[in-house]
Amino acid sequence: TVVHGRYGELKMASASGVPLEYLALLHPAAEAASALRQLNIDVGADVSDGEKKTGSGTLLIYGATQAAGLAALQLASSANIAVLGVVDGTHSSQHEFVDEIKNITLEPGTVLPEETACIKTLFRELVHGCTNGDAASNMTSYDASTFLRDFRENVLDYVKYYPESQLSSNPADYEFDGKEKDRQHHKANITAYLSQFDKGAPEIDPVIFKESFTVEQYAIFKNKFHRQTTAVISGDGENSMEKFSPADIVRDMALSPESIASELPAAGKEGGEYVPYEFTPLTNCLQNGVEVEVGGPVLGAVVNVTADLSVAVEAVAKGKTLREKAEALQFLTDGQKNAYAGFSSVVGAAKEAGKPVVVVGGTLPNFPSVEPSPEDVEEALSAMALSDNESQSRLNYFLQIYRASDYPVYADYAIHRAMEPLAGPRQIVVTK
Repeated sequence: TVVHGRYGELKMASASGVPLEYLALLHPAAEAASALRQLNIDVGADVSDGEKKTGSGTLLIYGATQAAGLAALQLASSANIAVLGVVDGTHSSQHEFVDEIKNITLEPGTVLPEETACIKTLFRELVHGCTNGDAASNMTSYDASTFLRDFRENVLDYVKYYPESQLSSNPADYEFDGKEKDRQHHKANITAYLSQFDKGAPEIDPVIFKESFTVEQYAIFKNKFHRQTTAVISGDGENSMEKFSPADIVRDMALSPESIASELPAAGKEGGEYVPYEFTPLTNCLQNGVEVEVGGPVLGAVVNVTADLSVAVEAVAKGKTLREKAEALQFLTDGQKNAYAGFSSVVGAAKEAGKPVVVVGGTLPNFPSVEPSPEDVEEALSAMALSDNESQSRLNYFLQIYRASDYPVYADYAIHRAMEPLAGPRQIVVTK
């Protein structure tokens, strides 16, 4: 039998496949299972990697690298739930560890540092992109006339600033800064010097330009520009024009429009040779053929209490008025302020969706905490158990083990490491 310090005697059938070191983290794992159960997320069955596909919902987590938060992230991911997790300030600087957590999070879910979540508008956009899918093909405001109008305005501004009649748009080039005996030759010398460079843009009639330079002409010009830049970058001398002046090309196309059938024969035809994400003013070809994952609606939020967050929330909760709450924030450290800001973003997104917030790893004023049931403990053991010939389970931890049975001093050293300001992302376990 296995006797746990908090949960007593565990069923041998449930605990036999669980690594001994994982049992030290059974309580946070059970808390995670309890939190997901309260949010009506079924994590009872694992889904094979080939069948994993999100869409049934999105879970928000604060403290995604803490013991209970990491367990909630993995349990939700194993149930095809997209997770948008916030890494608190104690681990957000551990970039390699944050990348590892991203790798075990199903797309479109991800994890982000607390400093990013402090920007509420950015976090709100991330939640929207995760829940609805950040598909550019769903853009309802794709208006080719807007792109064309902006292009015309930019061309006319360019012509005005770089006129063909003026060799340089910088007045300083014509200023004389030399000896007085050379002043009479300055204009001739600077004119000869500037004449070796490409001339400016020819004059374009705005009325003719607006009437004749249509969306189709814009598409033709863009194709020419793309062909020229590709040839220059790849060193293709055969398809590269020795003298390529975009302003002259636009002026000529405005005076004598070209046929789109000869320049772009596949334009407007289904199956045209357009590259996904390529911009074309003729049609919305963004993400053509690219499947975009959709997380689904927000199901709720799980908050793993940290030391900074506990101090910040308790200080703000003591304020009765908005002024008192703001004054309480002013006396917090930067780490505590960031913790509260990131926490507020997660809670705000859950409340905006009308979903509950559940606290694990401690207690917070005005928020419900979990109390694991025997079923939650069994679920945690099942998730941590290793099957035959497998190296990992549904729930895995990053551990730093000190075997005090070999060297008793390791116990004191482990306590010292755990009490450091930035103890590192791994969970410290001491075995005796």
